[in-house]
Amino acid sequence: MNRNELKVALAQIAPVWLNKTETIQKICETLQEAAKEQAELVVFGEAVLPGYPFWLAYTDGASWDLKVNKELHAHYVQNAIQIEAGDLDAICELAKTNAMAIYLGIMERAQDRGGHSIYASLVYINEEGKVKSVHRKLQPTYDERLTWAPGDGHGLQVHPLKQFTVGGLNCWENWMPLPRAALYGQGENLHIAVWPGNLNNTQDITRFIARESRSYVISVSSLMTHDDFPKDTPHLDKILAKAPPILANGGSCIASPDGEWLVQPVVDQQGLIYATLNFERVLQERQNFDPVGHYSRPDVTKLMVNRERQSTIELKD
Repeated sequence: MNRNELKVALAQIAPVWLNKTETIQKICETLQEAAKEQAELVVFGEAVLPGYPFWLAYTDGASWDLKVNKELHAHYVQNAIQIEAGDLDAICELAKTNAMAIYLGIMERAQDRGGHSIYASLVYINEEGKVKSVHRKLQPTYDERLTWAPGDGHGLQVHPLKQFTVGGLNCWENWMPLPRAALYGQGENLHIAVWPGNLNNTQDITRFIARESRSYVISVSSLMTHDDFPKDTPHLDKILAKAPPILANGGSCIASPDGEWLVQPVVDQQGLIYATLNFERVLQERQNFDPVGHYSRPDVTKLMVNRERQSTIELKD
């Protein structure tokens, strides 16, 4: 086994939208396919389990007390993931059985925040099948704020994977300089950026982060078309009346530590995209620039990170 090389799989798939059970099944089938190709890290897009809240842009989502939005939100929460209840157990078992690590974007129905609000969370499952971090998106973007709650810094963590140190952020968090710096400072050299979909999100920033950090950057997006909405979706007629035929076209890609493409963005293609990363490329590019090492001045500028899991109560029995 070459510890300097890591085989990765980018899972550019569409969810069975807002159907937790069937989307988990699709994810498991995708993982089984990746295992056959001996993938060591599989990455899925933001909120793929069970889907992105596309309806907000097409149902007058900001209207106060609108029945359609209340009912869709309740349906969303019902299909969100409760990690503590074992919703990810089948996925974790596949990771363990096949010795593969997984980054997975989920909608988390967090018990430690009451169980009624949902968070766009990026879950890291290691090759032993253990959930090692759950990063709740710090700042939902634009209309996402109408259905997602803001997260905290607890999940700003990195993890060892062979020679690599891997970390990740959700969607537009990748544009936030300080969360990026928090991961760089912990030694990240393989950055995971997950997106709900679309080339216009991934085609510029993927290469920019790679060049800034001198790390590999994997961007993974989902897909979504009219055909991916289950027929029993609440208020489906209202959503489809205004939704474009293609809501998410993918754009998954990989940039090398010099900022050049290893895998150029893939559009309108469902399935697994494979590549092998060589750790030596990280060390080569750090020779002339290392943002938290020899090319930094912590005596002048330094970042403070609060990784406490936020809660409204502190119980003392």
